[in-house]
Amino acid sequence: MGKESLKKRKGEDNKKEDGQSIQSQEPQTMNLQKEVGLISGICMIVGTIIGSGIFVSPKSVLANMGAVGPCLTIWAACGILATLGALCFAELGTMITKSGGEYPYLMEAFGPIPAFLFSWTSLLVTKPSSFAIICLSFAEYTLAPFYPSCDPPQVAIKCLAAAAIVIITIVNSLSVKLGSYLQNFLTAAKMIIVTIIIVSGIVLLAQGKTENFKDSFKGSSVSFGSIGLAFYNGLWAYDGWNQLNYITEELKNPYRNLPLSIIIGIPLVTVCYVLINISYFTVMTSTELLQSQAVAVTFGDRVLYSASWIVPLFVALSTIGAANGTCFTAGRLVYVAGREGHMLKLLSYISVKRLTPAPAIIFYGIITILYIIPGDIDTLINYFSFAVWIFYSLTVLALIVLRFTRKDLNRPVKIPILIPVAVTLASILLVLAPVISAPELAYLYCVLFISSGLIVYVLFVHFKFNWPQKISKPITMHLQMLLEVVPAEEVTE
Repeated sequence: MGKESLKKRKGEDNKKEDGQSIQSQEPQTMNLQKEVGLISGICMIVGTIIGSGIFVSPKSVLANMGAVGPCLTIWAACGILATLGALCFAELGTMITKSGGEYPYLMEAFGPIPAFLFSWTSLLVTKPSSFAIICLSFAEYTLAPFYPSCDPPQVAIKCLAAAAIVIITIVNSLSVKLGSYLQNFLTAAKMIIVTIIIVSGIVLLAQGKTENFKDSFKGSSVSFGSIGLAFYNGLWAYDGWNQLNYITEELKNPYRNLPLSIIIGIPLVTVCYVLINISYFTVMTSTELLQSQAVAVTFGDRVLYSASWIVPLFVALSTIGAANGTCFTAGRLVYVAGREGHMLKLLSYISVKRLTPAPAIIFYGIITILYIIPGDIDTLINYFSFAVWIFYSLTVLALIVLRFTRKDLNRPVKIPILIPVAVTLASILLVLAPVISAPELAYLYCVLFISSGLIVYVLFVHFKFNWPQKISKPITMHLQMLLEVVPAEEVTE
């Protein structure tokens, strides 16, 4: 590739005038390719959302609500909130058709500082901790049959989780199609266990197993704090509802497929979650469910008998599918941040042969492995949930701001203004509820970490101290030859 055949991508070329959407205008030769269609988009949403949460810990919602009726109501309400939030993201994603999820939306609405703080927090806290949580859950379920009388050793769990991260990272670095096909397969596998649990529950209900639903609101403990914490735990199981916005540039016909994938995918997950919880309550009382270490396994033992081994097998496939979806989408955030100059230049490089952001995906995998070494699931969930809802609220607020500051932008999907207003208020309540009800130092540490990104921004983005780029230059040169990658803005004519 000669120098005379290279040209620079100009940032301002991404903004089309005359009322058009803000689009990625990189020439196709070295751009991320549009390989994800409607079916793959739905599978990406369903496969990323349905992970370990609904199988392992629905008892957290029940513990906060105190009764079956309010518990089922919270699961349905979480699905409605996730759907409304995703619709807000659909408008943003079809108006600003750039990969990177919240990053380009915050950049357009509020400027580079909030966008940088989002990428800073996401790359080093929320995304790798989410990936780590899912892989640790996968490892626990995979090893459980080999340690029937005790908990698996932590060393074995962490080694298996690290191996899963390495494999998923390699797959997504090699090919967009391979990662997408793997996601489709694993989504189909997890829908099998979802179907088994739901059908079993329907059969049990038809047989008259309804005693646990009588006086279903009796003994409930509903308060502002308990509702907020119940939403926190329920929405953790729904996390991933916005993942398709991270790969907008790789969607075929994003104006159609992005909103359709959301409208089909998230309500499908909501129905599945409510029916799965109903199935649990057909064989377990509230007390028994709260005492269960893994609710799906307990359900399988009581309903499937000798075939109960199916449950941990398919739950393991479910979690690895969620991990694959998380890696597939989060790698694009790293790539976009590098492309905008908010991270190392190397992270914006694209594989010449495979057209994947391989350095960004590899970097993301390495950070995730570092989280596995000292971390445990509960601590990671607390750290993750608080931080992520801060930026969800800012992103939906960005939609409201852009309605007034960028009226000229084309909006192929335009939702009623009441929806983003309601989602913004709900997000703010979700951020405040755990802090008010059960204050912990983890929340303070999270705020301090987010704020520390301001120092990094001032030094390395505003004043452009470029010694990290100089230090990484020899590494960049070696990796450029090893991985056969080139800068995203350098394309052949």
